[in-house]
Amino acid sequence: MLDGRVKTLHPKVHAGILAKRDDKEHMSSINKMGIGTIDMVVVNLYPFKEAVLKKGSTLEDTVENIDIGGPSMIRAAAKNYNHVAVLTSPGQYPEVLEQLRTSGSLEEKLLSKLMAEAFIATANYDAMIAKRMYQEFCEGFPDSVPMPSEKVMDLRYGENPNQKAVFYKDPFTPGTTVAKSEQLHGKELSFNNILDLDKSLDIAMDFERPTAVVMKHTNPCGLASADTICEAFVTSYNVDPLSAFGCVICLNRECDVPTANEISKYFVEAVIAPDFDAEALEILTKKKNIRLLRTNSPIAPSERFRENKLKKVQGGLLIQTDEDVPINLGKLKVVTERAPTDEELKALGFAWKLAKHVTSNAVV
Repeated sequence: MLDGRVKTLHPKVHAGILAKRDDKEHMSSINKMGIGTIDMVVVNLYPFKEAVLKKGSTLEDTVENIDIGGPSMIRAAAKNYNHVAVLTSPGQYPEVLEQLRTSGSLEEKLLSKLMAEAFIATANYDAMIAKRMYQEFCEGFPDSVPMPSEKVMDLRYGENPNQKAVFYKDPFTPGTTVAKSEQLHGKELSFNNILDLDKSLDIAMDFERPTAVVMKHTNPCGLASADTICEAFVTSYNVDPLSAFGCVICLNRECDVPTANEISKYFVEAVIAPDFDAEALEILTKKKNIRLLRTNSPIAPSERFRENKLKKVQGGLLIQTDEDVPINLGKLKVVTERAPTDEELKALGFAWKLAKHVTSNAVV
């Protein structure tokens, strides 16, 4: 009924899922009502995320893609996981099918795992809905922080080899990001690579002119803007070539042949750029391990999305708005006897953009 809004919200469905098979009263009750048991629930939720991200999507479109019955059935099955298998992703099908084929039933260990993954699935689904609706109708910080996420990849290790790590993305973050970039070549990304790539991209997106960032351990050891991307890279690398060994590089223009030739002279961990010229890609891929990432979108101020910044602390979470303090160089008040020259003002403006990206007491 109600154009399909009410389908599975029915006692015959939920009683069949929730009845405890080892409880005589439960089984007697459903038998009296002529309700059969349901031993497996397989649900693919309405595509809420896809509805939000679809070009031209309206609020009504997204609301109609909020699944009601699906999460209800998943939660019911998960609550009764000792007796009911609950599947929320096609990625779970092979393991379940294999156990059914070999033994005719599912092990308790697998049922428990499916239950835990089911609650993750519904929690993330609700987090996506909550974030979209809060952005639409509310301001400020909510009383709690639902955080939608999707796994991008498992990482070989974390900041150190003894630590385990994984990379997630927020599917609703617009603009140019490392999480949405395409890796074209090289070893899989490390935890530290991703941190450096993100920081270098963050810096590069403050500049309009051809700009190169040379990043090491989340602090820039070189930054330059120039008339060409090759000149910008050469200048930025030579700021501190000793620190630049094993660096991450961000270019806010396509990587061309001259730039690729220059980069290939050095030991570089990773390069991220809007795109790579075909010949430039051929030059760089001769280095077996260098990671090459293409954003497939501009690296420019227009593509920046200023989202809240998070820092996890033991037992808590710190959240603040992104730092954005633009200045008008023409309206600065000179408080010294000598006013800066036009060239000095440009340099100050350049340094101002960089200083906020440098950790702790910044001298740029």
